[in-house]
Amino acid sequence: MIRFSENISLKSFNTFGVEARAHYFATVSSFDELKSLIRNFDPGEDKHLVIGGGSNLLFTNDFKGWLLKNEIKGITVAKETEEEVFINVGSGENWSDFVDYTVDQGWGGLENLSLIPGTVGAAPVQNIGAYGVEQEMTFFNLEACNLLTGKTSVFNKLECDFDYRNSIFKGAEKGKWFVLNVTYRLKKHPKLRLDYKPLLDFFRETPKNKITVKAVSETVKVIRRSKLPDPEKLGNAGSFFKNPVVLHEKFLQIQQHFPEMPFYTMEYDTAKIPAGWLIEKAGWKGKRMGNAGVHQQQALVLVNYGKATGKEILALSEAVQNDVLHKFGIALEPEVLIL
Repeated sequence: MIRFSENISLKSFNTFGVEARAHYFATVSSFDELKSLIRNFDPGEDKHLVIGGGSNLLFTNDFKGWLLKNEIKGITVAKETEEEVFINVGSGENWSDFVDYTVDQGWGGLENLSLIPGTVGAAPVQNIGAYGVEQEMTFFNLEACNLLTGKTSVFNKLECDFDYRNSIFKGAEKGKWFVLNVTYRLKKHPKLRLDYKPLLDFFRETPKNKITVKAVSETVKVIRRSKLPDPEKLGNAGSFFKNPVVLHEKFLQIQQHFPEMPFYTMEYDTAKIPAGWLIEKAGWKGKRMGNAGVHQQQALVLVNYGKATGKEILALSEAVQNDVLHKFGIALEPEVLIL
């Protein structure tokens, strides 16, 4: 039977390293354990929160409910053809390790998402993405358990309602599901995605037939390490804000004043503007407010210099948001889940 703890510190369970406590805490390593929890320890009206690596969370208060730490493991090939492989992976597997595994097999599709922190179960919930690739591009389906009924359901790509850093599990079905496993559809002879400028620049002189999945993965890792602080050395949750998507008319207004502004053309007459550029241009890069600060190398990352509380980091994020809104007329939306 699953064991649970009461009033447990969450400092080691979030990459910001802020102190908070959970009313109830349990580690779940199988579906049977999850069913046991639901059956025997009904939290009633209390909230549920499922965490993996704790890399996308900011605790500003104690969590007065059930915090479930996902430890469901396992990687299996569900189906294989001459061109594709369908790989099923436990939701508690480390995402970066899983990507390394697929890269070592030579299977393409996830290499641009190398070194992203967190667990596999969080990937579709957040619809993670980086360097020109979104998780949904290779997603096939997932199996999840309803935390109130204990029943399982399979969600395909359409049913997950993926959007930019969003899914049904952050929207209409938020807090209702525990992802058990995810299946990805990967290519044995992939068409590599090198649209992202640093990748394009790195491989510019390399013949396309000489570029491997492994080479792309290793290059992405170098880029990430050069820009993002290691949370084990400096508390952070990676990118704190989403890159804002604005209407073309709004984009042109800003571009008149800042012709050097980077952007990405999107569908429906919109443009995506790097939030890090907006924050840096607003003068926040490297700034501190007490023990919280904006990283000196990547303005999109907020950091804990050792003793910051969740409320201090939240106050810093709100100050950044207000300044960017005042100077550019753009409302930055947090990517991090604030609790």
